[in-house]
Amino acid sequence: MKSLAIETMAVIGEELCLNFNDGVEIYLPLPLLRRACPCAACQGEPDAMGRVVRPKVELKENSTHLHQITPVGSYALQLFWQDGHSTGIYSLPYMRELFSHV
Repeated sequence: MKSLAIETMAVIGEELCLNFNDGVEIYLPLPLLRRACPCAACQGEPDAMGRVVRPKVELKENSTHLHQITPVGSYALQLFWQDGHSTGIYSLPYMRELFSHV
């Protein structure tokens, strides 16, 4: 079984287009991707008791403009946003899951 991989990617307008090696093509709105950033600064992290407090994230005008995309191994993408945020590592299965909610 082939592992999931991206063959091509491009920003088209306000969406990130990803073509996967299994023939699936998805379009993800950039504002959705920014709000769904999986990093601890955006989603929170468990405290000593296991409770997750989600921080309040205030997006600026340029927060949803994608500046750069960098592959992380063969399993994820790191997205660099115009507002300087870049700590989120988006796994390929996570990207596909996000698409199922579009």
